[in-house]
Amino acid sequence: MTTTASRLITLIMLLQNRPNRKAAELAAELNVSVRTLHRYFAMLDEMGIPVYSERGPYGGFSLVRGYKLPPLVFTPEEATAVSLGTGLVEELWGDLYREAARGALAKLENVLPEAQREEVAWAGRTLVAADLHHPSLDAQAAILGNLRGAIRRSQPVEMVYQSASAAGPASRRLDPYALAFRWGWWYVVGFCHNHRDVRTFRIDRIREVTALDGTFQAPAGFDAQEFMAREVRGPQQVQARLSFAGEAVHIARLNRSYWAAFEEQPDGSIVVTMQAPDVTWAVSTILAYGPGVTVLEPEPVRQAVEEWARAILGNYSSS
Repeated sequence: MTTTASRLITLIMLLQNRPNRKAAELAAELNVSVRTLHRYFAMLDEMGIPVYSERGPYGGFSLVRGYKLPPLVFTPEEATAVSLGTGLVEELWGDLYREAARGALAKLENVLPEAQREEVAWAGRTLVAADLHHPSLDAQAAILGNLRGAIRRSQPVEMVYQSASAAGPASRRLDPYALAFRWGWWYVVGFCHNHRDVRTFRIDRIREVTALDGTFQAPAGFDAQEFMAREVRGPQQVQARLSFAGEAVHIARLNRSYWAAFEEQPDGSIVVTMQAPDVTWAVSTILAYGPGVTVLEPEPVRQAVEEWARAILGNYSSS
């Protein structure tokens, strides 16, 4: 929500960052008329914030030389966003940033006016993010800390990693680029010397991490967020079409945001398209919905579900 107060703060920052701004230019950036802009100048003058103008082709509006906006001036919404953000950082990254998040919040509360503190307190009671479906970080804190340090120093590491497709752990040399959180798990993104390619590795599957001598140079312009998004869209992604019938139909409707496609059928059933990073993930998710769901395609997922179901039945067979 844009308010007069937030626009006034933005106007001060615009003038502080680059003086001699034209009225029409400032009005366009604030999305207001030039007449409203001059009203804002009058309001700043009443608040004791000095603004002056110079005529000529190189003139414009500026703050009086030497004036600086006081630090940590927030609108109530901005203060709330920062406060909620520290809570999410602590929830997701645990000991890695717990003290920093709490320290930042304490400093924020110490400098906020009463109105902003009340807004932050209200948001803390009514806008809650908790239990974000991730495992405990206690066992992973040391490895996360070591990887963060290596990323900060651009230092290669040797790690002992247990992949899902191998019977035992194996040693990998990695140039770590970034830490990422996705689908309830933490990952390290980096160049794997064993595969000669950029890969992701789940943190909970790393048994040991040892920093190596030397440094590495990450590729120019490498964007970890873009890489993770591209990996999800990549050819290794599994897409499965599922049919929900009977009492399971309401489950498909309740989880509608999970599906890449959602089709109501004439017989009352629902056919959805589910996306998953691999077959194992897809099968475990499908079995969680019980007997009301049937895999239509692809065949490898159908076969894997049948094999898992038979193996589970064998665990409970009286024979």
